[in-house]
Amino acid sequence: MFTTTRPAGAYRDLLASVLPEAHAQRAWTPEDGALPALFVSHGAPPTLEDGPWLQELFAWGQSLPKPRGIVMVSAHWENAPLSITNPAAGTPIVYDFGGFDPYYYTLRYDTPDATELSRHVAGSLADTTELYQHPSRGLDHGAYIPLMAMFPAADVPVVQLSMPSLDPAALFTLGQRLKSLREEGYLVVGSGFMTHSFAAMRDPRLAPYIDEFDQWAADAVARRDVDALIGYEAKGPAAKLAHPTADHFVPLLLTLGAGDDPSQAPVTRIDRYAFSNSIRSFQAA
Repeated sequence: MFTTTRPAGAYRDLLASVLPEAHAQRAWTPEDGALPALFVSHGAPPTLEDGPWLQELFAWGQSLPKPRGIVMVSAHWENAPLSITNPAAGTPIVYDFGGFDPYYYTLRYDTPDATELSRHVAGSLADTTELYQHPSRGLDHGAYIPLMAMFPAADVPVVQLSMPSLDPAALFTLGQRLKSLREEGYLVVGSGFMTHSFAAMRDPRLAPYIDEFDQWAADAVARRDVDALIGYEAKGPAAKLAHPTADHFVPLLLTLGAGDDPSQAPVTRIDRYAFSNSIRSFQAA
């Protein structure tokens, strides 16, 4: 399924065409107000071979003012107590995948020093949450794969927080604790997958069930029905097929916690399928 003759070819084409535009992106100012919170379906390394997906991610990033920094919570880092990546510039990324072309293990996404951002995150959590500074961990692919397309100049500081549990309510609460960062020009991103079914990848006859869960979740997000989404395992149609494990769904709750303006419904920014799964992605005010 993931064999290729040109690994990351579409990504290399994207870089060749958009880097000047990316470098020229207007920086956030206080007059812009709070940045939104995002839920991104991040994909695996072969995302970097999907030109239309990369273009959608790049256009999304360009539609925003360039953030002062980015706080990511990815499906691929579960750790308790709550932990934060090493903020030093040049911290190596994590190749947390297997079975792909060797080229993918040479990828780099060298972002600037994020010490100031790390301190801001720690300050926003200080009164309720213990935060452990991980001494060596860099970004995992749930963080850097989408960011390589959204902010290809790699000129925005990034830190990643772990998921201390897979409890959807706990992730929603963590998102609420991060909400104030948005008002300071920091972008809060939950990175998962709207559906994450390897069974559907193997058997296209399961597509109607995947679509049913996707439509249910999209409707619940639009109505801000947080209770339904927290209880997705019992309330979502074909939930165990769409998400055999919770890790790729619960980052959505973090996004809704960080972007909980009841006057504005979250907006779908990407709505299509890849690898037989929904890659629906949201922006919440």
